[in-house]
Amino acid sequence: MSLISNLKPGGKHGVPSSESRDPIGYLVAGLNRLAQTDLLDKVRLRKPAEQAVFSVTRSGFKTITNASRTFAKAGKKGQPGTRPTPAAASGVFDLTPGEDEQMLVDVVTEYAEELVRPAAAEADKACAAPDELLKASLEIGLPILGLPEALGGVSEERSAMAGTLVAEALAKGDMGLAVATLAPGSVATAIGLWGTDAQQQTYLPAFSAEDGTVPAAALALNEPTVLFDVLSPSTTAGRTADGYVLNGAKSLVARGDSAELFVVGAELDGAPVLFLVESSTEGLSVEGDPAMGVRAASMTKLVLEDVKVSADAVLGETDGSTYTECVRLSRLAWCALAVGTGQAVLDYVTPYVKEREAFGEPIANRQSVAFMVANIAIELQGMRLLTYRAASRAAAGKDFSREVALARKACTDKGMQIGLDGVQLLGGHGFVKEHPVERWYRDLRAIGIMEGTVLV
Repeated sequence: MSLISNLKPGGKHGVPSSESRDPIGYLVAGLNRLAQTDLLDKVRLRKPAEQAVFSVTRSGFKTITNASRTFAKAGKKGQPGTRPTPAAASGVFDLTPGEDEQMLVDVVTEYAEELVRPAAAEADKACAAPDELLKASLEIGLPILGLPEALGGVSEERSAMAGTLVAEALAKGDMGLAVATLAPGSVATAIGLWGTDAQQQTYLPAFSAEDGTVPAAALALNEPTVLFDVLSPSTTAGRTADGYVLNGAKSLVARGDSAELFVVGAELDGAPVLFLVESSTEGLSVEGDPAMGVRAASMTKLVLEDVKVSADAVLGETDGSTYTECVRLSRLAWCALAVGTGQAVLDYVTPYVKEREAFGEPIANRQSVAFMVANIAIELQGMRLLTYRAASRAAAGKDFSREVALARKACTDKGMQIGLDGVQLLGGHGFVKEHPVERWYRDLRAIGIMEGTVLV
């Protein structure tokens, strides 16, 4: 019987009050509410072609940004915001998830299997996530998973490890849809980590709204330039009498056409800095930017032409330290997505090679095939170990620059190889869209290219 169908309501958000502060209780409650609706059937049956969205695959688009929401200013300017407490470290590096973490993995995995996986092929084709799927992600609290309880979130400690597990589990369903559902929460997490009291009180209440009006938001660091170096953005920020003016372009911005808040990276006085930019700001425009992979995330290009923001739009420090940490946490998230997608490849090709016959026997009996599958499993475990190591240090508030660099190198190289081997193992079937491996291969090639977009 489905885990979702076994969930029982009780207390606030459908769980006992003693569980209301941890991400497990919130996710379980959300899935319980989700199971009582017809969203499961709608996501499976609804075709993206029937949605009121523009098809960026055929004609592209260019439009002004979504300006439907105005964020009311609140909080104390210049005062530091609430920061999450570093997770307690035991001093022993153990890859075995704790009881709560394992439950989190189980719940999100089932969500990915029952909602994300069935919608993946059509979402990839349409370059858009189904509205029902996005609403379902709000039901299980994905936008506030990285926020502490004091800011309307669901955790008491830094949740980099929980975020890594969630990203991995979602990517087993589909990387593109995982990015689409995680993008708003990444902006909320960034504000929770580095925002001032005024920024947190102004923007974060919208992300914890229980009426389904959580805003789409995007973390924009990528740029459409040759030999792009994320730590030296071409987008510039110039000082004005009462703030800053931004000029430049950002590429591969997830769901930028519907985003109501952006975190934009720009160079200020020779250092990379993060800025909060509302979609209603004059000078912003969005263009379609469909890519080879991660297509379900509705990638767009954000153009900034003399965009004026106030002096309190800076997120974090102006010496580049906040920006650098943001890049590292983003790379950690992409590593988690690579691990999840790699696991999907392994889970798919293993039974395939055992059932597919050639010359009167399963192809798994051939050493070349068996060794290729074994190598996928070996490299995948190495990617997971390095990613978890970096996540555990990030959660504990320790320096994780070396660990995330190693993880990204492994996930970039070995992730692409896993995608290639998956296609090879299916032979001609690996080249057609009847099987999802070709999509996973395209998605895995994004790991070494994408910067920003998601973070944990």
